Amino acid sequence: MDTTGSYPLIKLTVGALCTIGLYSVLYKETKLYRFFEHIFLGLASGWALYFLWGETLKPTWWDRLVGTVAEGTNPEVPGYWAWAFLLPIGIMAYFVFSKKHNWISRVPIGIILGLWSGQQVQVWFTRYGAQMENSMKPIVPNTWSSFIVPADPEPGALYPSQAIGNIVFLITLISAMSYFLFSFETKSKFFNKMTLWGRWLLMIGFGAIFGSTVMTRFTLMIDRMYYVFIEFMWQGLLRRP
Repeated sequence: MDTTGSYPLIKLTVGALCTIGLYSVLYKETKLYRFFEHIFLGLASGWALYFLWGETLKPTWWDRLVGTVAEGTNPEVPGYWAWAFLLPIGIMAYFVFSKKHNWISRVPIGIILGLWSGQQVQVWFTRYGAQMENSMKPIVPNTWSSFIVPADPEPGALYPSQAIGNIVFLITLISAMSYFLFSFETKSKFFNKMTLWGRWLLMIGFGAIFGSTVMTRFTLMIDRMYYVFIEFMWQGLLRRP
């Protein structure tokens, strides 16, 4: 019996059942949902193991240990045996499942914390130094040839529309930062108004972030509903020859 023609329909049907089963949690948590949840977690765990080896361990540890053979335009890279010392350190972490030798799992944790702590100075400056540099924006335009930025802007030119945007950015930054000054009591009405304005700006920013998160969930749901109604029901069932 030739089943090659029905395989796409079987695949679409399984995907639609899994989608409906997972979204059944919107009604309530039933045994159907728990069944498909366990299937999803099992598949996700298997994919995570493959991803751990293929995207992390192999390129960053195994290839550096054994080296790579010349292939095409890629030159041969020699291996470095010192990478083998990372294997017993990594295995030590699994002693966390042993009640008697649980203390061994703290050795790699201490090594990671030590290396991590030493790198944080550079990481902090790399992350926040660029943000502090970008927050220092000019607010006085140096050209009046055009109010908005033209299609071919002059190099180094600051147009009036950009200056207005920079002023709004600086007011937002200073107001938001003033909200977090809790170390001393403020009696200035101007400063209190700025703090209140900063609170509103923060709430607007948090609302925008929350809105984008909700839209991401809707995008995922729309994609799965498109799969169920268009790919499975319309193209798979109704238009099937």
